[in-house]
Amino acid sequence: MHDELVDHLTRSTPLNRGEALRVVQDVLAYFDETAQEFVRRRHRELQAQGLVNASIFERIEADLKYRAVAPPEFTLRQLRRIVYG
Repeated sequence: MHDELVDHLTRSTPLNRGEALRVVQDVLAYFDETAQEFVRRRHRELQAQGLVNASIFERIEADLKYRAVAPPEFTLRQLRRIVYG
């Protein structure tokens, strides 16, 4: 999976193939997080830093604008509606 990316990393960095594969898997797992999972995780992190909910939710709202998250799962009907309206 993602052999071209792993090959590119081994050519362009000092990583060996196993290390490059782990990096790719880690990055993909990071961006596989759903919006709901991101909100829950980020809330816990910010709460642990001592922030209050009002500040936390403002920060999360701002973060989500720039955060790549896994898309929701669509049914076939939803996919057709996206395409055909």
